Amino acid sequence: MQKFVALGIFSALGLALALTSLSASAQIPALGATAAGQAPAAASVIPIDQQPSKEQLAKLFDAMRVRDQMKAMRTMVPSMVQQQIKEQSRQMSAGTKLSPDQQVRAEKIIARYTERAMDVYPPEEMIDDMTGIYQRHLSREDVEGMIAFFTSPAGQHLLDQQPVIMQEYMPVVMKRVTERSKTLTAEMMKEMAAATQSVKPAATKPANK
Repeated sequence: MQKFVALGIFSALGLALALTSLSASAQIPALGATAAGQAPAAASVIPIDQQPSKEQLAKLFDAMRVRDQMKAMRTMVPSMVQQQIKEQSRQMSAGTKLSPDQQVRAEKIIARYTERAMDVYPPEEMIDDMTGIYQRHLSREDVEGMIAFFTSPAGQHLLDQQPVIMQEYMPVVMKRVTERSKTLTAEMMKEMAAATQSVKPAATKPANK
């Protein structure tokens, strides 16, 4: 049972980390995105001599307030992840009653590991990884255009509203995931129960005399 609870914990945290990094680049349309109903185009790689420098991308990320967004998500995500983990743990331990003291200890453990897990992919490392990817898919001209936009009044307004947008969006995401994972969790536990009950230890042969 503990193994499945741990799986739920890291699934939730993986989602949280993905959303954290997504929030930092949410203003830029997904590469290869096309009109509805059309197949996404293959992402092209920018020739090396046209790729933006790391300094140019650092300027873009500053204009986009990437670090500020990551810090905001870092404070927002843990409580929502902990709530989802508690719900998954409750589902997986249905029928097992925890005492109030055990419940408090379990919640402290979940909170501690959630905090630690949020540090497994630090913001600076995310930015380093993003830099290499952006260099391959955005040209210097693209980046200059984005810097111009994000330093414009419209770009600043978008950035001002981004924390509010993510604050409203994140609970929706976690709620959807929690609700829709209930059926999957129930089905998985049912199958696991059937599988473990059907496995019988092999009969031991009597020793030859």
